[in-house]
Amino acid sequence: MEETISLKELIETIKKRMQLILLITLTAIIVSGGVSFFLLTPVYQSSTQLLVNQSKSDQPAYNIGEIQTNLQLINTYNVIMKSPAILEKVISELDLDMTAGQLNEKLTVGSEKDSQVINLSVEDTDPKQAAAIANKTADVFQGEIGKIMNVDNVSVLAKAEVGKDQSPIKPKPLLNIAIATVVGLMAGVGLAFLLEFLDNTIKTEQEVEKILGLPVLGSITRIQDQAEQAKSRSQRKSRVRGETVGS
Repeated sequence: MEETISLKELIETIKKRMQLILLITLTAIIVSGGVSFFLLTPVYQSSTQLLVNQSKSDQPAYNIGEIQTNLQLINTYNVIMKSPAILEKVISELDLDMTAGQLNEKLTVGSEKDSQVINLSVEDTDPKQAAAIANKTADVFQGEIGKIMNVDNVSVLAKAEVGKDQSPIKPKPLLNIAIATVVGLMAGVGLAFLLEFLDNTIKTEQEVEKILGLPVLGSITRIQDQAEQAKSRSQRKSRVRGETVGS
């Protein structure tokens, strides 16, 4: 026989386990906030743009064939920009304490579809160093690409700058806390239903009638043990003695 659960039972289960749900949610919020504000190091991002376009040419300003060639070269340029030949020179000129592989992990190079603009972004815990690396990488690439591919079609479109009171791109404490709240609620509700499912004890007459399908003819109240009875008698005597003294 398939057992069905009504919406009322679901709500009652949530109400019964509300303290557990709130405790798990609050714990998730506190842990997320503590990690975001005190443990994670802020990371800043700085970006520069390069334009792939023939700087000196006798061709018309809008030469379709030349534009298509530049677009085809952009993927190659993206790879070269993150190559050791470029990054090692950037490290040497900025005197950075890192390897080319470590610097490569900080760089993100890409371009929009059918666009001649290359976007170079650098992430670092120091916003000034992020801007310096972005600008130096663009300058080194612009100077070295002519030697590597014998072309002169790259120019710096926009330099990276350090903004006033620049905000880190990560971590985002408020977003992390919001996610932790949702996850905490889901975990709390899930655990509440799991505990309810695993709890096979019978606590009320209504549960007896529901499970056995038989009416309850009588019930036995809880009988206090000797210690509880002695404590109750002592409390009653104290109250009577106090009332006598007061009168």
